[in-house]
Amino acid sequence: MIITKLSNKKKMRNALFICFLIMLCLIGRIGYIQFIQGDELSTLAYQQQTLDRNINPKRGTIYDATSKNVLAVSSTVETVTVNPGNIRKEDKEKVAKKLSEIFELDYEKTLKKVTKRSSIETISKKVDKDKTDELRVWIEQNNISSGINIDEDTKRYYPYSTLASQIIGFCGSDNQGLDGIEAKYDTELKGKQGAIQRHTDAKGGEIGHEGENYVAAIDGNDIVLTIDLTIQSIVEKYLEEACIDNVCTDGGNIVVMNPQNGDILAMATYPSYNLNSPYEPYTEELKEVWDSLEQSEKTKNLQAVWRNKAIADTYEPGSVFKVITSSAALEEGVVTDIDKEGQFCCTGSIEVAGVRIKCWRHYRPHGSESLRLALMNSCNPVFIGLGQKLGVQKYYSYLNKFRLLEKTGIDLPGEANSIFLAENKAGPVELATISFGQRFEITPIQLVTAVSAIANGGNSIQPRLVKQIINSETKEITDIPVKVNSTVISKETSEKVLSMMESVVSEGTGKNAKVAGYRIGGKTGTSEDGVNTNKYVTSFCGVAPIDNPQVVVLVTLYNPTGEGGHQGGGVAAPVGGQVFSEILPYLEVNQGNQEEVEQVEQIQTPDVVGKSISEVEKILKENGLITVIENETEELDKENTIVKDQTPKAGITVNSGSKIYIGY
Repeated sequence: MIITKLSNKKKMRNALFICFLIMLCLIGRIGYIQFIQGDELSTLAYQQQTLDRNINPKRGTIYDATSKNVLAVSSTVETVTVNPGNIRKEDKEKVAKKLSEIFELDYEKTLKKVTKRSSIETISKKVDKDKTDELRVWIEQNNISSGINIDEDTKRYYPYSTLASQIIGFCGSDNQGLDGIEAKYDTELKGKQGAIQRHTDAKGGEIGHEGENYVAAIDGNDIVLTIDLTIQSIVEKYLEEACIDNVCTDGGNIVVMNPQNGDILAMATYPSYNLNSPYEPYTEELKEVWDSLEQSEKTKNLQAVWRNKAIADTYEPGSVFKVITSSAALEEGVVTDIDKEGQFCCTGSIEVAGVRIKCWRHYRPHGSESLRLALMNSCNPVFIGLGQKLGVQKYYSYLNKFRLLEKTGIDLPGEANSIFLAENKAGPVELATISFGQRFEITPIQLVTAVSAIANGGNSIQPRLVKQIINSETKEITDIPVKVNSTVISKETSEKVLSMMESVVSEGTGKNAKVAGYRIGGKTGTSEDGVNTNKYVTSFCGVAPIDNPQVVVLVTLYNPTGEGGHQGGGVAAPVGGQVFSEILPYLEVNQGNQEEVEQVEQIQTPDVVGKSISEVEKILKENGLITVIENETEELDKENTIVKDQTPKAGITVNSGSKIYIGY
């Protein structure tokens, strides 16, 4: 009996000890949850019980240099979502049916979303307001009190469609910048998301009666580009015309830069694409075969047209590069008098380290020349000789000064660097070919930047595309500073090179770029596009006005195969002249040669917007101007079709015989 009592006491003691241990573990666990995991679990509970519907901010507006023309803007649209748990069971089918009707969706897929066990499902994004208004009326008529959400959203829109497409870039479905300025300045443009918050249970049903908590979105900042809408339009028209007329199989580009501050006034690449539909085929040929192409082939074609060739593609600049060699030789005192007769002699070729390199006119040598004549004639042997006198080390020091061995730092994604042989591997033959612009590659933007240093008196300035950022809340304007990198050459050397470049246009290989009344300098270039490809790159780089340069223009055409050939003087220089003839009057650049002005009649462009095409053709013809109709078709009814825009705009002074582009 005594043994049994002791046994029971021991059992009770053990049981109490076990209970104590369990209590201790539970207290420890509660303490751990409360003090160690408390914050984390509170956050998880909040996330589980709170239903957030994001509110997209308005992406910042992109303006041209005048701050008046909108190049990219976000318009207000709406997004429709559903909370399946808040839609009555008997209403689900008719809700799904109506949603699929209004937004042209598959009924079965829509019904699946409406009946799904989830807190929220997206029905349709970026919907125009007329459709959501139709849905609002239906909701009210059918007494659907909850479960369907219509929230404000934004959609990116580009008013000028294809204009400056490779510069501006485009956005993805979630409002993020994917290319160009949209990508480079995404942080400034995108703004900060807002939200509509509501407490829900696991099925999406409301908890409590607090209602919705609205957190406003913060709109993105606006950006002002250096691109001028009028100049960009002029450049794109002439580039397209040049690429079509000269059958440039690989397209082309034109860059217009202000050498005084680095502002890119225009940067055009052909072909371009529609920013409002960047994933669609951009030529008639592609449209015909698009559906039959593999996705990889579609992607390849799209990426090719998105590519900004002016900054992303390298090429051999050819004879345009002789202005760099001239600058280095003058700065180092290799040549002092640019007009000294007989200082050089072209015999048709020159031998370098056992290799004979011909002048382009080897069959009829240039003979006795000054440096000015050598540049006018684009004589290879003379510039090979200058390179030899400078030597590899000194020549490469000037490549470095002109910042040709590094990226320019322009504010766009995807900039490529030049391709030069390493200095320690450059021998006499390599130096010779570099001296007249071949067997190395640079980007168009690098060449424009280098020539701008010559044009502005000798200072290397970083090119830029954005000049101001405007805060969306305070409207405070932040100016992007002009960045001067270094002094490359003296003002005296700059003036000598510009003087020779003027002679190239007035009497030399660039005479097709002449514009009556204006002092223009330039240099033509023709180079092979790779080795043994039978392809050529033709180019012209011009500066105006020579006495106070305000504009540097580089025209680059890839593989022209038309009847006009592939020489820079015959193909690219005329395009440069066309561009100068339009943009110099627009910029109100002073005319430096009044005698030439008197020979060519100056005309102010009439305002033809709002008139019929037939009427416009008559008006322009009476004024000595040529009408060019954009996207003209055989079925076009000129009597009843109204003109909606013109380039150049009304009131711009142009030369008699200039082309006026009209759109309808």
